[in-house]
Amino acid sequence: MASGILLVTHAGIAHALMDAARHVLGTLPPQLDSVEVAADADPEQALREAAEHAARLDRGAGVLVLSDLYGATPCNIAQRLGQQSAQLRWVAGLNLSMLLRVLNYAGRPLEELAGIAVSGGHTGIRVDRTEQ
Repeated sequence: MASGILLVTHAGIAHALMDAARHVLGTLPPQLDSVEVAADADPEQALREAAEHAARLDRGAGVLVLSDLYGATPCNIAQRLGQQSAQLRWVAGLNLSMLLRVLNYAGRPLEELAGIAVSGGHTGIRVDRTEQ
């Protein structure tokens, strides 16, 4: 049984990342969903919407929530979801590398999947140290 994966991001980011992941992988798993938070959104309403999406995604293995920017409203929503459910983990700093890694290992247990998300995000970041 695979964990659900919920992206909670600023408007436009989740759909763009999901489109890019679909381009790379060909298809997206059914246990993936998103909530995009508009700049003028009511945070309480966005939290309720995210909670509904998370509940639909949880088929017994829990839900991993990936948010784009630590400390911003989508991340705060993810944190609050985590406080409401023992079967939910959240990771901030969502990037395409993180999403692809999570989608490739979605069958792993929730705790392990959260670590895979962090590792995937870090692995996709490189600094060019070439001297000119």
